[in-house]
Amino acid sequence: MLPSISASHKQKNLTTIAFYNVENLFDTVNDPKTADEDFTPKGKNKWTPKRYAVKIRKLGSVISQLGVNRTTNLPTIAGLVEVENAKVVSDLTNSSYLKKHHYGYVHHDSPDERGIDVALLYSKVAFELLDSTTYPTFLENNKGARDYTRDVLKVSGNLHGELVHILVNHWSSRREGTAETEHKRIAAAETNRNIINIIKEKEMNPKIIIIIIMGDFNDDPQSKSVYEYLVKDDFFNPMESLLDSEKSGSLTYKGKWNLFDQIIFSKNFLEKEDHGLYFKHTEVFNKKWLKIFKGKLKGSSFRTYIGPWYQGGFSDYFPVYAFLEKKVQIPYY
Repeated sequence: MLPSISASHKQKNLTTIAFYNVENLFDTVNDPKTADEDFTPKGKNKWTPKRYAVKIRKLGSVISQLGVNRTTNLPTIAGLVEVENAKVVSDLTNSSYLKKHHYGYVHHDSPDERGIDVALLYSKVAFELLDSTTYPTFLENNKGARDYTRDVLKVSGNLHGELVHILVNHWSSRREGTAETEHKRIAAAETNRNIINIIKEKEMNPKIIIIIIMGDFNDDPQSKSVYEYLVKDDFFNPMESLLDSEKSGSLTYKGKWNLFDQIIFSKNFLEKEDHGLYFKHTEVFNKKWLKIFKGKLKGSSFRTYIGPWYQGGFSDYFPVYAFLEKKVQIPYY
């Protein structure tokens, strides 16, 4: 991890791209169309307005610190997953740590049975939103019925003057077994490849298309779904070197680390052109204050609940972020 540096030496020509699984960011109102009953004041989790407000404030605090060890700017782009609806995303952008930084957001409802969606925060100063749409991944359960999951969110816009397409993902979990559910994540990877092909068909010069894929893939960088089906030869995954199953990742499970949270770039981010953005560095944001400090879960992420017990933490995942550099200086905002 790069060391923090003084404010006078921070680079204004760096822009931060971030991703964060915010762990069950539900409001407190029961939506009869989704299975959100646990996250209500009278539900199993006793999810009160006070607890909701604490989580919003804490998540805003985390997002406001991503990348500021190297640059004066907050994240220009921040993909989010496990958000219930547009209201919770709006509340987050208007929270105390973020409201003065001119964030817009993109959100579309997904058919997920729990009612959790994906979303994107963006700086209105540095990113011009042009278009957004969603693409479903069609899955079936063991009875042949539709298995509803989160859509892939595609957002297109001008990032510091460069046309960029961003795909935000939250793939199917391993809850029923890694091997047993692998086909679901492969299907999601194939959905992304289909979206990439659609983008290429619409562009005049497919060789200069700039694409960022981010998400909670519920698979590691070397998993088949990511390594063989998603990345291929036109993308690169800078997250591969960050996973150490014994020491570091973005989440823990049964004492082992995984890196399900990843930001993947089209290979033209490696080309240093005079007026282009290019990739510099990537990190997991795993500060000590984001971790459980004692007990059998020591060192893992400080989450909102451990089982049925409210902890008042942040998320069960650490956020990840990457730096892009631009030859032309990025203005302060």
